[in-house]
Amino acid sequence: MKISVSGIRGIFGKDLTLHDILKFSNNFSTLIKSKKCVIAKDTRPSSSIIAETAKAGLMQCGIDVYDLGMSPTPVAFRESRKYGAGLIITSSHNPIEWNGLKLIIDGKGLNEEQMSLINTEQITNKSKIGTEYNIKSDYTNEAAKVIGDVSDSPKVTVDVGGGAAKTVSPKLLEMIGCDVKTINNDLEKNSRGPDPTTDPLNELISNNEERDLGFAFDLDGDRLVIVRNGQKQTPDVTLGLGVAKALELGYKNFVLSLDTSISIENYIKQNGGSVFYSKIGESNVIAKMIETKSHAGGEGSSAGFILSDFNYCRDGILTSGLIASIIKKDIFYHILDFMKKYHQIRDKIEYQSDCHDELLKIISSKMKEKFGNLETLDGLKVTIDEDSWVLVRKSNTENVIRVSVESDNLEKARNILLQTKELVKESYEQIK
Repeated sequence: MKISVSGIRGIFGKDLTLHDILKFSNNFSTLIKSKKCVIAKDTRPSSSIIAETAKAGLMQCGIDVYDLGMSPTPVAFRESRKYGAGLIITSSHNPIEWNGLKLIIDGKGLNEEQMSLINTEQITNKSKIGTEYNIKSDYTNEAAKVIGDVSDSPKVTVDVGGGAAKTVSPKLLEMIGCDVKTINNDLEKNSRGPDPTTDPLNELISNNEERDLGFAFDLDGDRLVIVRNGQKQTPDVTLGLGVAKALELGYKNFVLSLDTSISIENYIKQNGGSVFYSKIGESNVIAKMIETKSHAGGEGSSAGFILSDFNYCRDGILTSGLIASIIKKDIFYHILDFMKKYHQIRDKIEYQSDCHDELLKIISSKMKEKFGNLETLDGLKVTIDEDSWVLVRKSNTENVIRVSVESDNLEKARNILLQTKELVKESYEQIK
């Protein structure tokens, strides 16, 4: 089981059980001052039984539950601003056998202190039994107002990956004026995996001929990957296009996670903006946005753009509309041309979580010896030159060590990746 600021995730029935769900829901109830909680679920086979268990756990602690049913994460975050709290049954982009909980207070994901409370022994919190309500969201109308009308009716293909975005994304894009084609509506007939950042998206590519753009979502709709001209774009491109739109809207201060492409920072600064960096993880980006009074930013690695005036989360659905609104504009091509000069490679090596801390200590020593300089804001990052860097860090969501590399030279990026992965493997040999 993985417990972090990204939420709780595990393989259902193995290291994540209904007993765990009851404990986490019970403990979460102690943070809900409004005594009201929105609940939503993605399309995983285990999501329904987990949702019923979570609702029971909240209601026995006196929390009124407002059930959105099957609904994307961004919709639940939006509604949680109105009700005070939210709980989403999802493990986002993880494999289908996984599931978990995303927890929201006051429209924001939980911080480390709050998550530590969730993971304590079950807290006794008996109260008057709460009530369950079924609700609907006005998310599409609210998002459409932010985006505005889109001119020239751009043709877009939406690959929902059998996930919860199917209830919202096509409707929003049609509402703002797009010509929409949808694929992979059903999870059982879905042609791809749950993570669009790693899947080749072959069906979306083949279904996007003679269309302006393709959008691919993960199972809970917060990640968005783009296909253009028969090619899948890197996750950073999603953030880059969101940033370009935010600059057009007049936003100047941005927060980027530490593993975001340097091309986005350079683009922001060339267009009169400022950049602050945060630790990796949606809640870390949000916390830095609040601290620096920034209203836009996100994570390149997770294909996530955040517009905090609308939602304190990666919002792939809103972002698809924002990007659609600039498809026919010069800034769309400008940011893409600017970003293609840089090459990002992201890889991972599977190791059990219980060895990650010790492994990183050994890697730290080796990276200092090899590269000299070392940043430790989040993981181990080395700036090799003004256009090249490498980052090694433990994952918040999987049993893996992540290695991210960027350079303005593709061959150089590949060499840095190979050298770093070899260094990680050598380090692991020391603790076996």
